[in-house]
Amino acid sequence: MTEPGIRIEGLRKRYGSGATAVDALKDVNMVVAPGEVVGLIGPSGSGKSTLLKCLGAVIEPSGGRMVLGGETIYDDGWKIGDLRALRRDRIGFVFQAPYLIPFLDVTDNVALLPMLAGMDNTTARVRALELLEALDVAHRAKAQPSELSGGEQQRVSIARALANRPPVILADEPTAPLDSERALAVVRILNRMATQYDTAIVVVTHDEKIIPTFERIYQIRDGRTHEVAGEGRVVGADA
Repeated sequence: MTEPGIRIEGLRKRYGSGATAVDALKDVNMVVAPGEVVGLIGPSGSGKSTLLKCLGAVIEPSGGRMVLGGETIYDDGWKIGDLRALRRDRIGFVFQAPYLIPFLDVTDNVALLPMLAGMDNTTARVRALELLEALDVAHRAKAQPSELSGGEQQRVSIARALANRPPVILADEPTAPLDSERALAVVRILNRMATQYDTAIVVVTHDEKIIPTFERIYQIRDGRTHEVAGEGRVVGADA
């Protein structure tokens, strides 16, 4: 059996202590295969952002286990010494806003992470151009971010997330600022990139336009995950 791109077991996160403690995550379990795009939904305050921050090694969980790309990164404590390198090399991030560097052109925005990871400039730019070509924005390679449309900026941010070929991509509301056509285009791109690069992708979303596109969805309620099928049908429930 292929090792999942993401495996979370019994993940917990408590903020504070004593009478004022808040359990944001109580028992989160999730499996995402390489090449799969999975939706993560839930009401505000349900723990979606906390889960994404734990997965992205931005905050430390309070307990449980996380495996990314076959490597245990957390098991009741961090198992990785350099979390900064983990975030840079093993996890790609796509946000609601593209956060492109305004004084770098499109190619250098995508090539920057591989360069920071030690790749020589020429090789990093070649990789960046390959990704831009795959995402149909190679014709904008020398443009500044301010010259791009919203959809083009989001494609460039996806290319940047893929630049170090991470086993995992975490996308936080990536279609929120886009109209229906562009939002669905982003989802198609994420699915194509997941398959092409064997990447496990988690998409946090409130966007009702794209929720029906997921074959599998995890919903967070009261700090716990519940798997639901595409179109919002609960797995195992009667039709």
